[in-house]
This record gives sequence, structure tokens and C-alpha cells, in this order.
Amino acid sequence: MSQIQVRAVRPEDFDQWRVLFRGYADFYEVEQSEEAALTVWSWLTDPGHEEAGLVAEDADGTLIGLAHYRPYARPLFAAVGCYLDDLFVAPESRGSGAADLLLARLREIAAERGWSVVRWITADDNHRARSKYDQVATRTMWVTYDMAPGR
Repeated sequence: MSQIQVRAVRPEDFDQWRVLFRGYADFYEVEQSEEAALTVWSWLTDPGHEEAGLVAEDADGTLIGLAHYRPYARPLFAAVGCYLDDLFVAPESRGSGAADLLLARLREIAAERGWSVVRWITADDNHRARSKYDQVATRTMWVTYDMAPGR
């Protein structure tokens, strides 16, 4: 684990980040256009945008994981939380400790910013990830819904 560094994304990371983000989309079987990926990248590299990104980098300088996160309001608690939108580690690097380090850094960021919680969702059948998450977080009983805009 000590050979892996977690840091904020940098503009020069685009090509390697894109490979990881494509792998993440493929994992969830989501078709993702290059235009969509460029939009997300523009968010991550815009200091004024709420979405931020971390990457895990191995000793050779290869990016092996990513995390995208943002603050969100929690009105019932009069607090701000951290929402982890995306977490992905390249298949060949799973088990390396990259996920642990990304989550640990996110926990540190939340503490530094006074955020009350780090929250995320994952697919019910994502058993490997859920096994990891059960080690570092508390599973909630909340059920997620999606509603399309319009009628």
C-alpha cells in the first residue's frame, strides 16, 4: 500500500483518468460519449465547480484508481455532507489497497472541511465493493429512487 499515493487530479492526468473512467462506465454497462467524459473532466479541473476528483497513483506514476466527490446539503441535520459519486480501481490493481487509500483520503477531506458524513451508493450485486465498504462504513437502510424530469 505504501507505494500508492492518493492526490487530487491534475490537468495532465486526462489520458490516464479517461482510461479509468471508461472502465468505470463499462463496469456499470453505461454508454458514455467522449463529450460526456470531457464534461466530467471539465468539472474536475474547474476549481469553481463542486465536483472534485482524487486519483490513486502507483510507484511508476500509473493511475490505478479514481474517486469523484462533492459536498451536499443535509437540511435535516443543518450540515454539509460529502457525496462520493464514483469510486473505481482498475481490475488489475484490485486488492492493492488503492480503494482503502482513496476512501481514507476522502474521510480526511471530510474531516478537514467539517462535513458530517461521507455517503455513497453501489449496485446491490457489486459484492466485492460491498465487502470493502462493509469494512469502512455503515450500511444504511435507505432505498434509492430515480425519477425522470418532466411529466
